[in-house]
Amino acid sequence: MIKAKISEGGKLVPRPPVITIMGHVDHGKTSLLDAIRKSNVVATEAGAITQHIGAYQVEMEGRKITILDTPGHEAFTAMRARGARATDIAVLVVAADDGVQPQTIEAVNHAKAAGVPIVVALNKIDKANANPDKVKQQLSDQGLVIEEWGGDVICVPVSAKKREGIAELLENLLLLTDILELKAEVDCPAEGIVVESKMDKNKGPLATLLVQKGMLKVGDFVVIGTMMGKVKAMFNDLGKQLKKAEPATPAVVLGINGVVQAGDLFIAVSDEREAKILAEKRKIEQQELASGGKTLSLSDLSAQIGAGVVKDLNIILKTDVQGSIEPIKDSIERQATEQVKARVIHAGSGNITESDVLLALASNAIIVGFNTRAEQGAQKMAEMEKINIRYYNVIYDLIDDVSKAVQGMLEPTYAEVVIGNAEVRAVFDAGKSKKIAGIAIKEGKGARDASVRIMRNNQKVYDGRINSLRRFKDDVKEVATGFECGIGIEGFSEFQVGDVLQFYRQERVE
Repeated sequence: MIKAKISEGGKLVPRPPVITIMGHVDHGKTSLLDAIRKSNVVATEAGAITQHIGAYQVEMEGRKITILDTPGHEAFTAMRARGARATDIAVLVVAADDGVQPQTIEAVNHAKAAGVPIVVALNKIDKANANPDKVKQQLSDQGLVIEEWGGDVICVPVSAKKREGIAELLENLLLLTDILELKAEVDCPAEGIVVESKMDKNKGPLATLLVQKGMLKVGDFVVIGTMMGKVKAMFNDLGKQLKKAEPATPAVVLGINGVVQAGDLFIAVSDEREAKILAEKRKIEQQELASGGKTLSLSDLSAQIGAGVVKDLNIILKTDVQGSIEPIKDSIERQATEQVKARVIHAGSGNITESDVLLALASNAIIVGFNTRAEQGAQKMAEMEKINIRYYNVIYDLIDDVSKAVQGMLEPTYAEVVIGNAEVRAVFDAGKSKKIAGIAIKEGKGARDASVRIMRNNQKVYDGRINSLRRFKDDVKEVATGFECGIGIEGFSEFQVGDVLQFYRQERVE
């Protein structure tokens, strides 16, 4: 059963639903948005010129529905990745003549990961080769069982081109809204999310804000991310000036001191001084986060599972061929225990994409590639957002790592990294049966906290820890290339001139 999403505290009032339209390219998302918008504008604002602001409202039976005009499921997930839960219902557009396609599956998995209920708009039913039953079967294979087949997913046949079924779709969205019992607090400072932002050459920075609680009014001071400003004016998508914006209402705001990012959260504050203090505090927090950011690895998740912090291990699986998906997915999900689930929240074949990285960021997931690699843009995004990607070409290794992670037992992997090489130039007595070597660093560096391996005629003679590292009379931590120093090694005194010393460390491999 779908649970209602209600703001906490204060007076709660019913609010409109916020809808995002998702689906495969060329299945008619844009056409459906246009059909909904034009039919509504003709009915309510004859002759009005609409403008693209990233969100708009339509009316049905005297009730409002807010629609986010995002470019796809990547934008939907990018907002969620930034901490914003903007959408109440996802409308999945599927073409009746083309059926479920890779981006359809991606959209489904993104919506499921967000915990958002899905309504299917079965588009292009007017086409001669439309096959609704085949599409419904394909949807069922993805876990979306429609109502007439005994499931709980609403499916509405539409033709965006002929504007058929639009009213029925909106009616069903309102019906689902009643089931969700969507409510919001109104007697509190306004809070919400940035849908879109741009620099207008005449008006300056503009931001489309979606109010999620409270009442945003002209004259309010707001903080958005690390920016701030005073609401000088607000407009809707018809260009009409607004004096206030209630929960689930999108409004273009004039008065912010810079271009903000989609997905940034905003809050209204009491005065300019408070706005400046909060904006500055957020800047400092952002800098600290950037400098101290850490990649969340499978080992880290394993430790959190072992400590009871994390109860689910979310995995995004990409393979080289379609046939590998199901056996690997089944093997992964069989590793679940009573306490911890191993969930493949999205699986597909081909390279790891930016969309996969966004979903991992939003879902606290690990990306696993089997015989496939990340695209260049995805790799850069993963490094920037601290998302761990693990590559495998042996199924056993993949499943073994997942099993250990689920059990909270995964040990990090270490690899030897040689940091420097040196040559023994002289040997000195240093007390009873103890000797030290005078060495010259040939390349890299010698470090006090490293281990050292002694090689003679390309054969290892000894491997151990450094006891002392000195230049002249001073103890030192490191000695760079081209310099000489004295070294003592724990448990070893049999130095010979010409011995080669390798300095190395064991470093953790993610």
